Parts: sequence; C-alpha cells; structure tokens
Amino acid sequence: MTETPVHEINHYINGTRTPKEPDRRAPVYNPATGEQTGAVALADAERTRDAITAAHRALAEWQAMTPLRRARVMFRFKALLERDLSRIAESITREHGKVLSDARGEVTRGLEVVEFACGIPHLLKGEHSGNVGSDVDSWSQRHPVGVCAGITPFNFPAMVPMWMFPIAIACGNTFILKPSEKAPSTPLLLAELLEEAGLPAGVFNVLNGDRESVETLLTDERVGAISFVGSTPIAESIYATGAAHGKRVQALGGAKNHMVIMPDADIEGAADALMGAAYGSAGERCMAISVAVPVGEETAERLVAALKARLANLRIGNGLDADEPEMGPLVTRDHRDKVAEYVEIGLREGAELVHDGREVDVPGHPDGFYMGACLFDHVSTDMRIYNEEIFGPVLSVVRASDFDEAVAIVNRHEFGNGTAIFTRDGDAARTYAVAIEAGMVGINVPIPVPMAFYSFGGWKRSRFGVLHAHGPDGVRFYTRMKTITARWPRGVRDDNQFVMPTMR
Repeated sequence: MTETPVHEINHYINGTRTPKEPDRRAPVYNPATGEQTGAVALADAERTRDAITAAHRALAEWQAMTPLRRARVMFRFKALLERDLSRIAESITREHGKVLSDARGEVTRGLEVVEFACGIPHLLKGEHSGNVGSDVDSWSQRHPVGVCAGITPFNFPAMVPMWMFPIAIACGNTFILKPSEKAPSTPLLLAELLEEAGLPAGVFNVLNGDRESVETLLTDERVGAISFVGSTPIAESIYATGAAHGKRVQALGGAKNHMVIMPDADIEGAADALMGAAYGSAGERCMAISVAVPVGEETAERLVAALKARLANLRIGNGLDADEPEMGPLVTRDHRDKVAEYVEIGLREGAELVHDGREVDVPGHPDGFYMGACLFDHVSTDMRIYNEEIFGPVLSVVRASDFDEAVAIVNRHEFGNGTAIFTRDGDAARTYAVAIEAGMVGINVPIPVPMAFYSFGGWKRSRFGVLHAHGPDGVRFYTRMKTITARWPRGVRDDNQFVMPTMR
C-alpha cells in the first residue's frame, strides 16, 4: 500500500492560514484505509484569543454594512458551494468516512441554510405600530449580538457549521468556528469560499483545537454567543459555563431516537426506512434511529425477519469507491472499539444479538475502521444499550404490546431529540404527534430533520437553552431585540426633495 503524505492543517484567522504550530497537533485519519493523512493544529489560549481579537476588530465595519450587502455575500457563497459541491463532499468522505452520496446530501442540507440566510433583509425586519399613544409610534429592531462562536462535531463537518455561521454573519455578527479535530479540512474549504465570495477578513475564522480553546471561547468576555452540537454531558457543561460568563448559549446534546411501527404499517417499507435511518452514515447521526418499537408480537417478528434479510446483503466499504457501498467506516479506531464494547455490554445484559457485524471484512482495506451493522432484539428499557447513546450502527428492538405502551416507552427516555411513527392510521399518527415528548416528529418519515426555514432541536436532555438551531430561531439567537418608542414635535419640515431613494 502506498502511504498517503501527511499534510499540515492549521487555522484560518483574519483571512489567512496561520503559521505552523509545532507543539500541539493531533493526527487526522482516512477512516476507510486507517492511514494518517493529516496533522491538525490545536490552538492554545493565546491563539484562541488571536481569533477572538480578529473577529472583534472586524465587527464594527461588518455590522454597519447594510443587510442587503451582507445578503449578496451569501448569494455569492451559495453559488460557490454549488460549484464546489463535489470537492467538499470528497473532503468529508476522506475524513469522516460516510459514503460520497451521503456527503453530497450533507452539503446540500447546509446549502439550504445559506439560501435561507440570503433572505436576511426580510428576516431582520422588525414590527411597527403607529400611534400607540397620542402622536407616539413604537417599533422593534434586531441588532447583532457581536462576536459569536460555534463548536461543531465530527459527523457533519459541513452541514452543522452551516446551521450556524451563515445566519450569524448575515445578521451582522462575526464568527469563530471551532470544528472537530477529527474532520478539520472541510471547514477550511468553506472559509476559502467565503473569502472568494467577498467576506471581509476577520468576519469568519476557523480555529482548530481541543478543550483549551473551547474553555477560552467560553470565558472570554468579548464572545457574546456560543452554539454547540455534541454529546449531552458536554452540551450541559458548555451551557452552564457559557451562561455563567454572561453569554447566550444554544447547546444541542445527545439522542436516542425511537421509531414506532404499528401493526397496520407497511412492514417492508418500514424495514427499508429503518435500514437507512439506523445504518446510514454508520449510525453516526444525531437523528439516526437507534430504537425500533414494533407494536404487537406479530409486528415485531415480521419486522425483525425483514431487517435480518436486508442485513445479510448490506454492502460496506470505502465511500469513495466507484461502486459506492451503502455504509462506510466509523470515524476513528477508538470510536469503532467503543461501539463494539457496547455490543458486548448488550450480550452481557441478555439482549438477543440477531445480527453481529463486528467481524466485517472489507476487501482491500484491512486497516480501515469498519464495523458492520448490529441488530439486537428483546431489548428492555433498563439496559445500557437502550439508555445510552451508542452513535454507531447498532439498532435495538424494544417490543411494545400496544400503542399506549409504545408512547410511554418513548416518553420515559431522558432524551427527546427526534422520533417517528409508521402507520396507515391517521388518528394514531395525529395522537402520536401531539402526545410524544420530542422536538422533531416524523410520520412515515424516519429521519424528520426540518427544512432550513424551520428550526432544528430536541426536548429534554437533548437540548440546553431556549432557542433551536437555524430557521426563525437561528435569527432570534444571533440578534438582540430593541424596541423604540418615539414622539416628534410638530412643525418641523424639510425642504422638498425630488430624488429617487436607493439602498447603498
């Protein structure tokens, strides 16, 4: 095997790639081959403060720019994303491992948020009431928060950052992105495209790092808002620390997404949907379905049989192969081993392992971080494999005797990110949508991720903070409301002016 050259991955601060940092670096791998392909810089507190300073210096000029001009930067950025979509998708697959079509879909979903941000002149419009009192008018305005930061996970190195920074900078803020050190190259490509789109230096910065850089962002008084997506323990800590230092914080945490399958559902269609929802992207999605809840013993037996038949033919391999597989590797060797340990835990707890994917063999890639799909049946709600987020290709079947028990199972879980129901019964679907305690609900849709003009976020311990991601809540999060009440003296008049007004 020919070794891939290891390239240096640094930061993007104030419009330039920063010099090499020799002491604090972390390896970056191609999960499909197991080769180290890069070495990423890990910013210390001083380097982090450099990025904050750059964003702070750029703030006054950028927020003074009209929303229309900021929107035009977003329009150019959108066109560049479309031009380079394939290049960005390949970057994602090389460092994350998801198959290329899935990576292209990720970029497309991020691009939809950019399209939403292109409408920022309309989205920033406030409210106006004339004559609320005698000769008194009142209106509201939205103002930028200031320097904002986003801390994003490895599983969506393009989409999740684009949930944040397009709206933030379109609203007039400057932004520091701290991506996962496991997949750092794609955010740097986005930075280059923003520069090509005409974004001024310092408005968008990419800071690669670890805990030291995160703690600096959370405590520096010049940072006004923090957005985070990741595991629940870290989300809770981010929220508490950021709020204690006077910042507005939006922290999305973990998930254990359930899919209820009713007896009247199309079982073959539900099984097809579960295969993609549970095993797509090797289960490394915060919206992946990790628990199937068939209602009734017959439904459960039919569903498990249908899944077992499909798992026997699941194609696993390098996501960049010409004959694209259905599932790629996990992101790192350590993460693969952690997921495999959960399978051992499930066996010790007494769950039935219907399909064991731990010993998968991918020809030509003996060192890749591969793990096949695993399916557990007869899982109970007191088991760790049910209660904890596994974040890998492991699906648990929890059987319910009736609809009410299925709803109770879902609602008792500490996470409330997303859920779905498959049924032909409109009454059951409507009742489920109302009664279920989760932030996103799918009806015959396995992964109910909202479109960009709606907002994304769960309930309970899946989200900390009041506001959700992107959509209208994204605009609310990245702006501060100001309400003005005015009365003008009578008798003040300007000379007539016969000039066509224009926006500059």
